[in-house]
Amino acid sequence: MSLKNSPLNYTEHGKVKIKSSNNYQHVNSQQVVPLIVHEFSQASAEMPVVFVKNSESGQFQPVAILGFKSGENLFVQQEKWLSDYVPAYVTHHPFALMPSADDETKLQIIISESSSLVTESEGNALFDEQGNETEYLQKRKNALGNYYENMQVSQAFVNFLSEKELLQQRTLTIELNGEKLNLTGLYLVDEKALNALSDEDFLILRKRGYLGALYAHLGSLHQLKRLADLKTSNK
Repeated sequence: MSLKNSPLNYTEHGKVKIKSSNNYQHVNSQQVVPLIVHEFSQASAEMPVVFVKNSESGQFQPVAILGFKSGENLFVQQEKWLSDYVPAYVTHHPFALMPSADDETKLQIIISESSSLVTESEGNALFDEQGNETEYLQKRKNALGNYYENMQVSQAFVNFLSEKELLQQRTLTIELNGEKLNLTGLYLVDEKALNALSDEDFLILRKRGYLGALYAHLGSLHQLKRLADLKTSNK
């Protein structure tokens, strides 16, 4: 298996097994990780939930902030995840669901072959001796499929915020041991713009179930203090 990431198939991965692990070392240097709107409520109780903008596509993406600088994840320390909630994006590793290179209308499972969880000696088998998918693999595929569907809902949510010009670029600042730490390039929902929405647009937010996510996002900014506490305890 020479490639780092490749489409999952029996021919190449018939003997592959996936080790169980909850240390999530694969994201130990990720400052942010993607979120879907369905996660805002749980994630916001432990980590800041904000939006970032893709400089190439111009699209916004909701993310959880896990550190104060690039390459820093304060939630992974001493091979442990220091939070009751783990974003779904993190738990899907070493798998991902992506459009097929041959047909973008079709989705395929990608496996990260370089992951330390991928072995041939121990863990959960992906295929049986007849080449059939195991129950374990089917469960992982179903979880990825549900996540992909929820991503479409999340994109519609973000598109609405962008269309109504509710997202504004901000810098978040926190003082730690006399030093000011700045988080730049972030987008937050502007409360004044939110309150200025027409009754019709506000009703759309409520009917689509977006209000809870909005308030979870805004309330999550208090979790900057939790990040600061994690940084202090890591020194």
